[in-house]
Amino acid sequence: QVQLVESGGGLVQAGGSLRLSCAASGRTASSYAMGWFRQAPGKEREFVTAISWSGDSTYNADSVKGRFTISRDNAKNTVSLQMNSLNPEDTAVYYCAASAGRLPRRSYQYQYWGQGTQVTVSS
Repeated sequence: QVQLVESGGGLVQAGGSLRLSCAASGRTASSYAMGWFRQAPGKEREFVTAISWSGDSTYNADSVKGRFTISRDNAKNTVSLQMNSLNPEDTAVYYCAASAGRLPRRSYQYQYWGQGTQVTVSS
């Protein structure tokens, strides 16, 4: 069992930055690939980025390439999402998720989910 708790969301102006964190607990948390998804009001949950369990591979959705960076610290069981050059289209609830897969991009490939943290970008 893996428990995930996100933090770091908030309100930011367009062009600004935020850093989200996800604290994972559980005996084997560091052996899971980790991903971030987001869901805007009235829209489906969408993939944002993922990182392999070792941290040697990452994959970003086209919409965030060059702006968002995922990283992890397995010693601390944390995953971070650095978000730069934010725009109003990035407004959503952001979810951290854990997967037994290598670098999954589909929500059904993730076994554990956090409760989410709200990110609001004002224009």
